[in-house]
Amino acid sequence: MAVSWIVAAIGVVVGLLGWVMTPSAWGYGILGFGLAWIVLGVLDLFREPARGR
Repeated sequence: MAVSWIVAAIGVVVGLLGWVMTPSAWGYGILGFGLAWIVLGVLDLFREPARGR
């Protein structure tokens, strides 16, 4: 669960970096990449862990 929060936090940092750079095409790409990390981190929070046999 901690890994999910770390992934989401990295996404926030990358997203903010992209937000600062938004007038350029690179900024929009970095912003989208950061948002994807946030979405994946939040989705990972809802995933059930694999159970050992």
